[in-house]
Amino acid sequence: MNYRNLGKYGLKLSEVALGSWVTNLAGADAVRTAKETVDAAFDLGVNFFDCADAYSGGEAERFLGRALKEHARSEYVVSSKVFFPMGRGANEWGLSRKHITEQLDRSLKNLGLDYIDIYFCHRFDPTTPIEETLGVLSDMVRAGKVLYYGVSEWSPVQITEAVHLAKENGFYPLAAVQPQYNMADRYIEDEIMGICKKYGMGITPFSPLAQGLLTGKYRKGQPLPAGSRATWQADKQINALLTDGNLDKVEKLLGVAQKAGVPLAVLALAWILRREEITSVITGASKASQLTSNASASGLVLSRDLLDEIDGILDYHPFVRRIG
Repeated sequence: MNYRNLGKYGLKLSEVALGSWVTNLAGADAVRTAKETVDAAFDLGVNFFDCADAYSGGEAERFLGRALKEHARSEYVVSSKVFFPMGRGANEWGLSRKHITEQLDRSLKNLGLDYIDIYFCHRFDPTTPIEETLGVLSDMVRAGKVLYYGVSEWSPVQITEAVHLAKENGFYPLAAVQPQYNMADRYIEDEIMGICKKYGMGITPFSPLAQGLLTGKYRKGQPLPAGSRATWQADKQINALLTDGNLDKVEKLLGVAQKAGVPLAVLALAWILRREEITSVITGASKASQLTSNASASGLVLSRDLLDEIDGILDYHPFVRRIG
């Protein structure tokens, strides 16, 4: 496993991380499999574990906290996020001083930790002044409850405004951005990557395999694989990606992966890591063998010929998309 600095900062993350967004914790067998996957992560050299207060209603944080107790705190980096509703109250969502303070304490309790390494604002909150949000996050850094903070799905304008407001007010600066980025969604290449590079922020993208589209298990003209995300995901994000155009690209990308001698998922992760602006890719894994395969993307350098062929297949053109 290779490691990269979080932007200009000294914190070092494994190039491949383990996320908790789709971790299955329903039943003893599922929990056992999830624990085996965390154990495998350490064996593979993965040191970055991403979570959020809203994942499984807090159970994802509690599970991760229990799984990490077997390891020294210096061995791993944990991130969590705040924004989404955690109750029905008017103040139980968003990025206000009240909600961030309460949710950070809850996340620390769930995880059984004294501090969180990276704390992300999950989405932008138009009902709260950015200065209020940055101020409380800076206070949490000063208090030692958070080491670094960042944002997830914020627009380029929102990120840039936050950078300048933090500087003007003497707050601790943003250190990281966690956007969606994969072969099927390259919007961050247009502005966000440049902003992060200019101000020294690390990028830790989520959904690097486009909800499973880039694993190659979904094929044109074939039924959905039994038990796959497309058969149970409530918001049907993966189903919206299963267009004829995307599936045609998958068929061509499978050919490139065959030339490279790796699974399509590994090719897709290595393609993301080709960019120096990327610190770590946050992958999901339903079992240890998937993480083992994903981890092999670390250090894999794709030839210029392969990259050119991939660009020809993807045929990307800058566009405007809704953030969040």
